[in-house]
Amino acid sequence: MNELQHNVVNKGGTLYTVSLDPGNKVYGEDLVEEGDKELRSWDPNRSKLAAALKKGLETFPLGRGTKVLYLGAAQGTTPSHISDIIEREGIAYLVEFSERAMRDLLNVCERRSNMVPILADARKPKQYDWVEEVDVLYQDVAQPDQVEILERNANEFVKDGGWIMVAIKARAMDVTEDPDSIYEGVKSKLNENFDVKEFHKLDPFEDDHCFIVARKS
Repeated sequence: MNELQHNVVNKGGTLYTVSLDPGNKVYGEDLVEEGDKELRSWDPNRSKLAAALKKGLETFPLGRGTKVLYLGAAQGTTPSHISDIIEREGIAYLVEFSERAMRDLLNVCERRSNMVPILADARKPKQYDWVEEVDVLYQDVAQPDQVEILERNANEFVKDGGWIMVAIKARAMDVTEDPDSIYEGVKSKLNENFDVKEFHKLDPFEDDHCFIVARKS
């Protein structure tokens, strides 16, 4: 068993996280026994964070005890793996706007004490201003104003020296513009307030997507 980072494992070319909820699946993933641990397969075609790791991501500010604010939690696929990684000592505040997605997310959160579901609009962080200061802001929100949403939340919640991890969908920002031009524009804008550490295109796992990790100044 080859540990990549914290509770992320590369076993035979497949990524896994060490399950915080043994015996239960979130999205049909494989469960594998490894000694006294249970591993959950982490599909890079279903999770942009897993795709980024497969593409060589090294800057990985998630681990035991990390506090995370996650924008765009959807049904909880990637959040459940983050839950594994941060363990019971950490906490993930999960913002989702869709009531339909929230119903599925609630089912995941009920079994994991470190996941806190929040039905709210990420454009309006005052709706969840009770959330504490966090170490990491993770964003997967396919909207034209995605960077503005990210900056608004980072200013409100991310501690100095904390991190942002963001998946950018080029076609959601401008369907007419070349994705590479969009990526360069996003990196340039982020560099005004953050120190961009890593950038990865996510193909072939996700077309016209990139993943960026940056540090708050």
